[in-house]
Amino acid sequence: MQTAKVGVREFRENLSGYLEAAAPVAITRHGRTLGFYVPTPQRPQEEDLAALRRAGERLDAMLAASGAAEEELVSEFKTLRKARRAGR
Repeated sequence: MQTAKVGVREFRENLSGYLEAAAPVAITRHGRTLGFYVPTPQRPQEEDLAALRRAGERLDAMLAASGAAEEELVSEFKTLRKARRAGR
């Protein structure tokens, strides 16, 4: 796959087009490469969806085995999230 080289200004002006493109883009300033934009696949592959389903099934089994209630998990998540935000 060919990588296009574009200047920062062009990249910024045509950002929406580059975000929907399938090819990576090298972003340059004065001929020097600053970074790359590498797009992700637009649609998940079937194998990715199958892996996500398997992970969800394993998580369900682990939760059932632990006996944890959904409300407990949500409460613990919120507590951890508040603590993390307070630490920032």
